[in-house]
Amino acid sequence: MRVVIWILPILFILILVYATFKKVKVYESFASGVAKVLPLLKGLFPYIASMLILAEIFEASGLAKLLSEWCSPVFSFLGIPKEITSLVLIKPFSGSGSLSILTEIYKTYGVDSYIANCASVVYATGETIFYMSAIYFANAKQKIVLPIVIALISNFVAIIVGCLFCRLFI
Repeated sequence: MRVVIWILPILFILILVYATFKKVKVYESFASGVAKVLPLLKGLFPYIASMLILAEIFEASGLAKLLSEWCSPVFSFLGIPKEITSLVLIKPFSGSGSLSILTEIYKTYGVDSYIANCASVVYATGETIFYMSAIYFANAKQKIVLPIVIALISNFVAIIVGCLFCRLFI
C-alpha cells in the first residue's frame, strides 16, 4: 500500500525530467493550457451553477419529499423499495445529496439489509444526469431533451433491474 502514495510524485518527476530532456518550457506550456481552459469555464459556469441551485431548491422546497410520497406506490409495484424512493429521485440531480441519503439509509437499515443493497445499486448505477448534461451540452447548439430523456429512462431501467438482482441473489 505504501507504494501507491509514490505513484503520482514519481510520475510528476518523470514528466519534468522528460520535458527537460525535450527542452520543453514546462511552466509556459502549463500556463498556455490554463489560458485555453478559461473560456470553457466561463461558458460552463452558468450551467453548473444553475444545476446546483436547482438541486438545492428541489430538496429544500419539499418537492423532493412530496414527489417521493407520490412515486412510492409505483416504485414498490416495480420492485423498488419505498424506502429508497428519495434516493432514486435525487440521484439524477445531486451526487452529494444522494450520498447523504445513502448514508442515512445505511444508518437506518444497516449496510447488509436488502434496502441498503438496493440503495447501493441505485447509487452505483445512477448518474447525476442533469449535472453531466450541463457540462456536456453547455456549448451545444442542438436539442438536448432527447439525450436527457434517454439517460433518465435507461437509469430507471437499471434501477429496476438492479433491485430485481438484489432480490434474487442477495
